[in-house]
Amino acid sequence: MRIVVLAGGIGGARFLRGLKQAAPDADITVIGNTGDDIHLFGLKVCPDLDTVMYTLGGGINEEQGWGRAGETFHLKEELAAYGVGPEWFGLGDRDFATHIVRTQMIGAGYPLSAVTEALCDRWKPGVRLIPMTDDRVETHVAVTLPDSGSAAGSGERKAVHFQEYWVRLRASVPAHAVVPVGAEQAKPAPGVLEAIAEADVVLFPPSNPVVSVGTILAVPGIREAIAEAGVPVVGLSPIVGDAPVRGMADKVLAAVGVESTAAAVAEHYGSGLLDGWLVDTVDADVVGRIESAGIRCRAVPLMMTDLDATARMAREALELAEEVRGA
Repeated sequence: MRIVVLAGGIGGARFLRGLKQAAPDADITVIGNTGDDIHLFGLKVCPDLDTVMYTLGGGINEEQGWGRAGETFHLKEELAAYGVGPEWFGLGDRDFATHIVRTQMIGAGYPLSAVTEALCDRWKPGVRLIPMTDDRVETHVAVTLPDSGSAAGSGERKAVHFQEYWVRLRASVPAHAVVPVGAEQAKPAPGVLEAIAEADVVLFPPSNPVVSVGTILAVPGIREAIAEAGVPVVGLSPIVGDAPVRGMADKVLAAVGVESTAAAVAEHYGSGLLDGWLVDTVDADVVGRIESAGIRCRAVPLMMTDLDATARMAREALELAEEVRGA
């Protein structure tokens, strides 16, 4: 079986670990989000690609879900001593090595897809990891930064990089708009469209539907290729009981006018793209609403409490895909 997964960072990476257990013989291609990429200290940092690579390769900090296990931060501390920032983005010493190698290779003329393949040669994640594009795409968020002593909602209106919004600001101010800058001019990376065309099933893991899966779909040609592939497309809701399972997806969903509910996210993707949708058992009452929108739906446990629970989620997604195929 050939499976294509559109993945963001922590949620996508953990789901993939369960998928590998659920379908050990499957040929899995992961199309990774690069909208979170940022340039720091002269280096190109790809948080989502690295989280997938480290998680599946056994090098992730399990407690955090991002960064390296056994990490130290001497370099970050030295940079701070020189007054070099930003201090709010915590790159560790081991992690710096990955970004140095990536930046050197890109500087030598290699595209990001080739660089990612080379990095994966070390980590051996057991999947084929492809960035959504070799072109530069960065997600920015329009916010209003409050002035000290000013009334709520007043202050400076500006666009900030998604990482600044997510990490430094902790999504503490409302997002007015989310823009994947450069996406309209980007092209899918080599292998992306081919993998979709050859897939038996396409999965949307419980990643952020706006800034992870949504950013991948914003690259011209990817959404169209999935919609036209003629294979089951099944997603798992990142919203359980009207709240994100992890992170602050509700903040960016609000920015694009989507309610933070399992049903609203399914409708946001739409029946023209999505064939099947899994919601958590606590949201079983919305199954009928989703199915009336033309999307086959099932309510199953969706909390990735451990590897076995995640593998069961993945099996449920594959079983729903088979139901769709046989319909």
